[in-house]
Order: sequence, then structure tokens, then C-alpha cells
Amino acid sequence: MTDKKILNYDVVILGSGPAGFSSAIYSARGNLKTAILDINMFGGQPSNYLEIENYPGFPVISGFELMQKFEEHADKFGIDKYPMAEILKINLISEIKEIETADTIFKAKAIIIATGAQAKKLNIKGESEFIGRGVSYCAVCDGAFYKDKILAVVGGGNSALEEAMYLTKFAKKVYIIHRRETFRADKIICQRTCTNKKIEFIMCAQPIEITGNKCVEKLILKDLKNNKNIDLCLDGVFPYIGCTPNIDKFIGQIKQNADGYIETDINMQTSVEGVFAAGDVRNTPLRQVITAASDGAVAANSAARYIEILTQVTA
Repeated sequence: MTDKKILNYDVVILGSGPAGFSSAIYSARGNLKTAILDINMFGGQPSNYLEIENYPGFPVISGFELMQKFEEHADKFGIDKYPMAEILKINLISEIKEIETADTIFKAKAIIIATGAQAKKLNIKGESEFIGRGVSYCAVCDGAFYKDKILAVVGGGNSALEEAMYLTKFAKKVYIIHRRETFRADKIICQRTCTNKKIEFIMCAQPIEITGNKCVEKLILKDLKNNKNIDLCLDGVFPYIGCTPNIDKFIGQIKQNADGYIETDINMQTSVEGVFAAGDVRNTPLRQVITAASDGAVAANSAARYIEILTQVTA
């Protein structure tokens, strides 16, 4: 027996970033009883972005303010919101899905997973202190703020080299720092990078500290060949050592690719009926606010169709 509250919904959305709130808006507008849960405060990863200038309609806006607008828009449709919800258990397999928190069991006909992903951290001194002040994990989001600056990209895969080339559109110089002698990136990408005159390679080196006053001023590296330190004076550091989807609670219940991202079809349907995924948590070629919001709209529309069919079958 349990003394926990039991709440019934048509749709429960997990995650409150752009994909989550977009899902909530479309779901509630479809006259579905909708709840949105997050283990943190609402707003998702974009809330930490100092400025966003590639979301249509807002030439420049802080990430926090943009996500506030998303939330205000969702509030217009009367969704139920549960921030800081400690999720203990999730059952996606049964026809009626269940999410158990510390004091409540949420039951839903459909679930939309919009829990996002997080960039893998360097885990070095100064990294967390300078996020938004010279440390960024998104060149597309923040590259334009570094016009004529000196930057470093850390990593050796396709993403690292591609983002370094993208940053040369704005920066005066871009260092690519890699701990090995060779890159994991495709040969053609390596060739393109090598011909870019704004790029300088520092191989067999590992970042050990980021320093500065109000903003990033220096990246300290360890030369792995001679065990000596290298001081790089620069304005920004972009770690590109991979991302991790936030999928801990779903492992074993849903199909994921080799990197852990949730597999979906074009309708955001996952391998489990009645479960949809949207935004950065799914296998997608671009992870941006606008694409996450688009995914959320598709996922909610698909969930509405699923519930309509489910209702007809059980009627």
C-alpha cells in the first residue's frame, strides 16, 4: 500500500527546456490534460546561456528570459507544473505509464521525454566558474560573441574540428587542443581544418586549468610528452569532447543508439507505444533551441493522435 497521491493525465512531459515547453503548449492546446515535470528548476540548459541571437523573432535575448517566455506561454493554457520533482521510478512499458516521485504517482496515457543532454565536461579547475564568461559548449550559440578574439577548442572528433572551423568565421585565431597525436575525425574534415590559416594545432596536450578575472584570460595545458605546462592567453574555451543524454531513468525500457540517444521516427515515436522523445535527448543531427521546440510540437501532435486512437479502441 502507498499513501502517495495519484494524479492522472493524458500527457506527462519530462523536461522543461524548449522541447518540453513546446510539447506542453501543443498538448494543452489539443485539449489534453497535461503536466510537465523536471528534476531541476524550469528552463533547461538554455537558461544558462548568456545570450541567444539565433532564435527567430529575438535578435538578442538572454537564455533565461527566452525560457521565461516559453513558460509564460505554456501557463496561458493551464498546464500543471512540477519543478524540482525527485523522480524515483518510471514505468514506460505498460499501457498507462507511471512516474513515481517522492510524494506522487503520475499516471499518463502518453509520455514525452524531453530531458535533454549535457556536454561532457573537462572537469578542470575554473571550468564551471567561467561558464557563460568564456567557457561555452555551443559554437553555433555563442561564436558570434567572439569576433576578433582568440579561442581554443578542446577535442579531436568531427564535432570539435567542425566547430573550430565554424568559430574561424568570427575569431582571430582558434587553437585546436587534442591529447593525442592523431585525430578521430574523418580525413576530409582534418584536411579542411589543416588548410584553415586561422587554426593552430596543439597536440599531445591536456587542459588542466582555466583562469581569468571576470572572464576567461588563460588556459593552462600540460604537455603530455615532456610533462611541462603551457600557458595560452585567450578569450574563450569550447570543450567538444562529446555529449551525454539525460536518460538514466529510461535505460532498458527504450531503444537507444550506441551513444545513448533515444531513437525516434519522424513523428518522435520511440520504440515503445505511447512514448515520444523530443529535443537533445533524441538522436538528431542538430541540437538547438529552435530544433528542440520543433521536435516538441511534433511529439505533442503525435501523442494526441495516439491518445485519440487509444480512446477509440477502449471505447
